Amino acid sequence: MTQRPLKPQPDPTASRAADAENDVPPLEPSPGATTTAAITSYLDESALPYAFCPGCSHAKIVEQLDKALVKLQLDPRRVVIVSDIGCAGIADKYFATNAFHGLHGRSVTYATGIKLANPELHVVVLMGDGGCGIGGHHLINAARRNIGVTVIVFNNLNYGMTGGQYSATTPEGAVTATSPAGHLEHPLDIVGSVATNGASFAARTTAYDAELPDLMARAIARDGFSLLDIWSLCVAYYVPRNKLKASALEDMMESLELRPGVIVDQLRPEYTAEYISTLASLRGQQTIRPQELPQAYSSQLQRPLRLLVAGAAGQRVRSAATALAAGGVLSGLWATRRDDYPITVRTGYSLAEVILSPSPILYTGTEHPDIVAVLAPEGAARVRDRLASLGPDAQVLLGGNVDEVTTPATTRRLEIPTAARSHARRNLSMVIVARLVQELDLYPIDALRQAVRKTQRPEIAELNLAAIDAAVEPPDTVGK
Repeated sequence: MTQRPLKPQPDPTASRAADAENDVPPLEPSPGATTTAAITSYLDESALPYAFCPGCSHAKIVEQLDKALVKLQLDPRRVVIVSDIGCAGIADKYFATNAFHGLHGRSVTYATGIKLANPELHVVVLMGDGGCGIGGHHLINAARRNIGVTVIVFNNLNYGMTGGQYSATTPEGAVTATSPAGHLEHPLDIVGSVATNGASFAARTTAYDAELPDLMARAIARDGFSLLDIWSLCVAYYVPRNKLKASALEDMMESLELRPGVIVDQLRPEYTAEYISTLASLRGQQTIRPQELPQAYSSQLQRPLRLLVAGAAGQRVRSAATALAAGGVLSGLWATRRDDYPITVRTGYSLAEVILSPSPILYTGTEHPDIVAVLAPEGAARVRDRLASLGPDAQVLLGGNVDEVTTPATTRRLEIPTAARSHARRNLSMVIVARLVQELDLYPIDALRQAVRKTQRPEIAELNLAAIDAAVEPPDTVGK
């Protein structure tokens, strides 16, 4: 996203002094943070005014969050606001930071992935009580792991965006669009749920709390999972139906035995740091890095090639497809691989789809593959409908004990050199992949060998390398 400019502040020490007065834990400057001038607002003025209903408490929460960020002076390039559906879901667009907007109730999941992908980011989730009800298990598991994200709940006690239906936090007796005679359920204790499951910091308050910016700053500064349950007023639906005033919110908390204030404040190891540290001790490195496949070969492939291997469990379909895709990457191609197999072990079908392309692959589906290698009856049965929908330009290659299939595509039996027959009985998938690489001149066969060495355990790689060598020998006689 485009990083919009933020306003400088002439006195960069002012917010630091305010932090000390309000007992906000001091933070080290974020890597890459601006040190010549402090930031006075993280809001994007071009996105204002707010689109909330007039008088909605959500606007106050957004403004208080801006004040908290100013206190912390975080590098906006290292801040990610994550949101989902609901009235709170429109709040991310008001901040001149990174943002991610996703499905209802799933914002904590997205935030977890973002934090794991880049632990240096400050990840703040903005979600409503509706999202907490829909994705409550995500909250519990994030707290249990103590993943280093901060969740700010805009809790207006009902589904305000869709007409005022009752939500997981609606108090007993409350009148809503779906409980006209009074709500019968006990409200979800959001803070209690995350506190008992291991959150580092959790508090309950209202949008009208004068100390809210300091509380938010404490939560964001905490190295671990933190949550603020902020009760607010839905002036469109909940307030008119229940004659609720801001001054009554804390009394409501007490009557429901959901006391306000900081409920849990404890130090626990943060999950991301522990995860990296554990792997470092096991692997002798500080971070998790994917297997590097630098280009070492070249390919003459001119257009995308979509290949489907349809075999059976035990034919090593997935490992052969992985090697095929990795060989493409080593040859400067773009590659994707996708698998399909049942929940059973050593029985049933096994499918692998591979796309090799000289240009970026924007869609990874293979509804109409160019080549289908059918290696077993189980695979043939699984792709029967797809075979029937192929065009005459597609090729269907038959191997193993597959006799005939019904398809408009060109069909031929796979040619296997005599030297490779014994390997084909144990490892037909790799034999076929090697033959295709050679016959279609997808890339150098040495790239496939290198891919096997890089992606497989030595004992498995040895078997596959032998299969490749036998498969690419010039066939003296050809068997079925």
